[in-house]
Amino acid sequence: MQITGNYLAILPIVILLTGAIIGLLIRQHRRLQEGWSFAVIVMAFISSLILLSQVWRGGQPFVYHIGGWSAPFGISIVADLLSTTMVMMSLLVISAGILYALGCKDIVTEYPTFYPLFLLLALGLTGGLLTGDLFNLFVFAELMVISATILTAISDDKKGVEAAYKYFYISLIAGVFLLLSVGALYASYGSLNIADLANRIQINPDLPLLPMAIVFLLAFFMVKSAVVPFHFWQPDFHTAAPTPVHAVLSSVVVKLGIYGFLRMSTLLFIDQMDVAKIVLIFLGIVGIFFGGLGATATYDAKRMLAYSTLGQLGFILVGIGWGSSLALVAVIVYSFNHSLLKASMLMLAGTVSSRSPAKTAAFSEITGLGKVVPISGILFLLGGMGLAGIPPMNGFISKFFLVKSGVEAGEYLPLALLLLGSIITLVYVIRAYQKIWWIPLPKSVKPKPYGDMFLAPAILIGLSIVLGIWCEPLLQLAEATVSSMSIPTEYILAVLGD
Repeated sequence: MQITGNYLAILPIVILLTGAIIGLLIRQHRRLQEGWSFAVIVMAFISSLILLSQVWRGGQPFVYHIGGWSAPFGISIVADLLSTTMVMMSLLVISAGILYALGCKDIVTEYPTFYPLFLLLALGLTGGLLTGDLFNLFVFAELMVISATILTAISDDKKGVEAAYKYFYISLIAGVFLLLSVGALYASYGSLNIADLANRIQINPDLPLLPMAIVFLLAFFMVKSAVVPFHFWQPDFHTAAPTPVHAVLSSVVVKLGIYGFLRMSTLLFIDQMDVAKIVLIFLGIVGIFFGGLGATATYDAKRMLAYSTLGQLGFILVGIGWGSSLALVAVIVYSFNHSLLKASMLMLAGTVSSRSPAKTAAFSEITGLGKVVPISGILFLLGGMGLAGIPPMNGFISKFFLVKSGVEAGEYLPLALLLLGSIITLVYVIRAYQKIWWIPLPKSVKPKPYGDMFLAPAILIGLSIVLGIWCEPLLQLAEATVSSMSIPTEYILAVLGD
C-alpha cells in the first residue's frame, strides 16, 4: 500500500530549512537568534520523535513525494524505521550540541552565521538519512560538507582553516565517488530512486557496471564514516572544529556512512554484498586497533577522542559484516550508544580546555586542570565506561549483543580481537582521566575562572545510564528496525505502490 502526501515524513526537513533561513534573517539580534535556533532544533527533534512513533506504530514507511510526482520520477522522502531512528538519534545529539554552544565561550559562537550553519548541518544530515533518491543524497551530503567546512574554518583554533581545506577536498573526492556510482547505476538501470533501483537490481543483477557502482558507493560511505584507510582527514578536522560542532561531527555525522552500509546490505545490493561484508569486517578490526592505539598515543584530548571514533566505528562495521539479525540489533544499539557517549565526552574535553589559559585540549596544557571542574571528571569516566562496555552504561548492552552475535556465528577470532579492542578503549580513557583529573594542577598554571557549561554532556551521559538500566525501549526499537530491514519489499512497495 502506498502512502502519499504524508507531511510527517518531510516535517523535520521543513522545520530545519525554515529555521535556518529565519535565523539568518535575525542575525543582528544575537540573543534572539540563539533562542530561536535552540527552539528550532528542539522542534525538529520532537517532530522526529512523533514521526518515529507513527512509523513504528503503523508498521510501514511514511512516504512524501515532493511536488506530487510519484516515484521513480519525482523526489521521494522515505521515513522507515531505520531512517527515522537515525534521524531521531542525530537530532537528539545536535540539540545537545546547540545547547552546549549556548554556554560555550568560543568566539565563533558569536558569529552571526554560526547557528544558521549549525541548522544547515543538521538539515544536510537529516535529508541524507530521509531521502529516497541517490542523487539527492549527494545534494544533502554536499550541504552538510559546506556547512561543516565553514564552521571549522571560522573556528577559534588557528589550524581550523587548514583542517577545513583538508575536509573539503577529501569530501570533494568522496562526492566524485558518489557521482560515479550514480552514473553507473543510471546508465545500467535508468533510475536513481533507491526503491526502484533495489527492485530493478533484484530482477536483473548481472549488468556489467553494477560491481563498479557498488565499489564507488562503498568508497563514498567509507570516507563519510572515516573508515580506515579513508580516515586521514578525520583527526585533524575534528580536533580543529569548535567543540559543539566537533561533538556532532564525530558522533552522528559519521553515522551517515553506517546508514549507507546498512541500506546497501539490506536493500540495494542484498545478493552482491558478500565480499563487501568480508571487507567491512577486516577494515572494522583494523580500525579498532588503529583507532585505539592512535588514541592511546596521541597528545591531545580531542584528538584522542577523534581517533577513538575510528575504533568505535570498527565495532559497528564488524556487526554489519556479520549481518545476522542479532548483530544488526547490536549495530543499532551501538550506534545510538556511541552517539550519546562520544558527543558528551568531546563536550567534557571542551569544558576543561575552555579553562586553559591557552584554550587548548593538548595534554601538556590541561594536565591537572580537571581539578577545577571535578563533576566533568565523573561524567567523563562514566562515558569511558560506556565506550568500553562496562555496566551500568548502555554501552554494555550493545557490546553484549555484539559478542553474543559473534558467538552464535562462531566468529571466535574476530570476537577475541573485539574484546582486546575494548580493553584498549579502557586504557586510553583511564590515561586521559589520570592526566586531566588525577594529576595535581601545576602551581604555575592559572586556570580561567569561567568556562563552558557541562549541562549538555550531563544530559547525554544521564540518558546513557537510563538506557543501560532500562534498555527495553531501545532494544525493542532496534529489533523492530532490524525486522523491517529484513523485508525490503515493504520499503519498495511503500515508495512505488502496488
